[in-house]
Amino acid sequence: MLDLRAQKRSGARLLEQRDFGVNRHRTPGESRPWGLQPAVCRACLFAQGAAPGRRPGGDLLSQGGPAARPRGSGGLDAQDPAPQPLTPGGGEVWLLSGAAPGHCTAGGPAAAAGAMPVGGLLPLFGSPAGGGLGGGLGGGGGRKGSGPAAFRLTEKFVLLLVFSAFITLCFGAIFFLPDSSKLLSGVLFHSSPALQPAADHKLGPGARVEDPAEGRARRREEGAPRDPAAALEDNLARIRENHERALREAKETLQKLPEEIQRDILLEKEKVAQDQLRDKEPFRGLPQVNFVPPIGVESREPADADAREKRAKIKEMMQHAWNNYKGYAWGLNELKPISKEGHSSSLFGNIKGATIVDALDTLFIMEMKNEFQEAKSWIEENLDFNVNAEISVFEVNIRFVGGLLSAYYLSGEEIFRKKAVELGIKLLPAFHTPSGIPWALLNIKSGIGRNWPWASGGSSILAEFGTLHLEFMHLSHLSGNPIFAEKVMNIRKVLNKLEKPEGLYPNYLNPSSGQWGQHHVSVGGLGDSFYEYLLKAWLMSDKTDLEAKKMYFDAVQAIETHLIRKSSSGLTYIAEWKGGLLEHKMGHLTCFAGGMFALGADGAPEGLAQHYLELGAEIAGTCHESYNRTFMKLGPEAFRFDGGVEAIATRQNEKYYILRPEVVETYMYMWRLTHDPKYRKWAWEAVEALESHCRVNGGYSGLRDVYLHRESYDDVQQSFFLAETLKYLYLIFSDDDLLPLEHWIFNTEAHLLPILHTDKKEVEIKEK
Repeated sequence: MLDLRAQKRSGARLLEQRDFGVNRHRTPGESRPWGLQPAVCRACLFAQGAAPGRRPGGDLLSQGGPAARPRGSGGLDAQDPAPQPLTPGGGEVWLLSGAAPGHCTAGGPAAAAGAMPVGGLLPLFGSPAGGGLGGGLGGGGGRKGSGPAAFRLTEKFVLLLVFSAFITLCFGAIFFLPDSSKLLSGVLFHSSPALQPAADHKLGPGARVEDPAEGRARRREEGAPRDPAAALEDNLARIRENHERALREAKETLQKLPEEIQRDILLEKEKVAQDQLRDKEPFRGLPQVNFVPPIGVESREPADADAREKRAKIKEMMQHAWNNYKGYAWGLNELKPISKEGHSSSLFGNIKGATIVDALDTLFIMEMKNEFQEAKSWIEENLDFNVNAEISVFEVNIRFVGGLLSAYYLSGEEIFRKKAVELGIKLLPAFHTPSGIPWALLNIKSGIGRNWPWASGGSSILAEFGTLHLEFMHLSHLSGNPIFAEKVMNIRKVLNKLEKPEGLYPNYLNPSSGQWGQHHVSVGGLGDSFYEYLLKAWLMSDKTDLEAKKMYFDAVQAIETHLIRKSSSGLTYIAEWKGGLLEHKMGHLTCFAGGMFALGADGAPEGLAQHYLELGAEIAGTCHESYNRTFMKLGPEAFRFDGGVEAIATRQNEKYYILRPEVVETYMYMWRLTHDPKYRKWAWEAVEALESHCRVNGGYSGLRDVYLHRESYDDVQQSFFLAETLKYLYLIFSDDDLLPLEHWIFNTEAHLLPILHTDKKEVEIKEK
């Protein structure tokens, strides 16, 4: 047994007992130690039906103690005498409490003058023999006679685990159910936490005029005060509407006869089987295609001597990156330039050669003919898609399908068309979902798909399923099979049926229900290339896809109204929208939007062309500032506009640079569309920074922190560095007749796809 008096002589042990409790076993008749009192919650007594001053069984508690005293600070209720556990030989767990001095238990001696005045130890739970809270409420006695609250230690542990699991489940439901942030702010707290107010933002000509409801929503985003009662009513009405809809759907299903349910299941199985049979139709062979020589692919020397010299330097950078990949990682996906070995990302499964396929069109337009032939030979002999591996549908589409299509349209080599269609066929099972919204991940052998587990309860991601359109339309064009186009056009149908919050497209969509997941909107990661592909689908169709045009400009108007803001110093940036609240952060990926706004300016609604061109220039300027404010003169992964900082990364996990292309992509479009010399100047600054800080003996490496004065390499030469970054830089210092924008579209990996020209008379009829 533990001797409490002996423990009192040991300061450290006594402190431990006071903090964590002492398991005190007493022999029959042993008096209670000084300052130790049983803890009994008054609420528990009332729950058992006891009046104040009585035991649950009805017998009066002892009133022989001292008069009631005020409640001790931080302790249990000390106004009523607490009942003493009558369990001879029982054990108790003592817990630190704030019992008032001199407080007695029934039948026990009064506390001595030297007892601890506030830090007394109270029995919280009884031991197996009774006592403590369980024994006191149960009326005393041993384990057999104890109340329901008297548990063994193992039982308490199990109950604690169950309770913890319940709490975890509740919080998980709150944070991962759709629109959970609104639920948190509106239902639980009945208020909206205020973000740092953005600087006054004057709406551009392209922004929509807000109605009163939209104005209230915008003020809520910016942290402005609002009526708590109205906000609560809005949230409750929305939740009630969602519940009623779910109940109606469940009721309709339950009212069906078993035979009807079985018939629906069989029809669904038959539909899936038919889809799978249709997917295999392209295997019957590819039709003959008359290859049309491409326009504007001859790379003539620039007339300007300075541009000629700088373009030659960029070609040398491509040569350095390619030679080191060939020497140290040939046939693998990517290069580790510091370790001088291969690097393979799980995004590609067991498919090999990502850098080879990604670099094909860059090698072609830079007239690196020998290297292009080496890449073609490797593809003929080694590129194999018959692998049992799970791949990212999005990444494989933009890099492999896009790279192969581009190589075919530039060179006319049949192997590239064949491989592109073969891979496209293997991606079709990703669309076998109830809504037709494809899975993010696909085992290309079994055809089994799934989504990223972190994506809002297993949702598909807007930037992934929305970045298939350009490649799949060309797959139908080259294969003669409409199934590829049908798959991506169905995505449009699903999106057009859905209500958009404030006209915006959330980043998550559940492929089973066809409904939005969490209301998180971003023009950067998770959303970016969806908007890019709406614009480019219209341009690639020779401006006949009027549905894509309308979707794009409607989305841009909503983005300008709700996401685009100006900093206090006048920098235009695109924030992120999370459940109705703005996060004043802009990612490197978002910087592509400057080029997108400028590229779409020519087709803007009447009077807005110049506005969108200027908006693109403002975004380009902001992204240049994010580069210029680092020591390395290369931009961070994300930068913020809050806490007194502008265009600076404030979190360590946002300070890295992985050879990304989005900023120089915007420079390229702005140069082509305005010929403002500052874009060539900024592009050359990026070239000098890459040479100074990213070039190593084994190639080019990303950086872990662009604000440090000393390089910390991540040891990866990304395949998109060859596909995008170097290609865009090369085009900035080339004449406009190399890959003219009126004949070519770049996919989101900078792979070239020709505009599919159609009969202009048909276009005029559609517009009318």
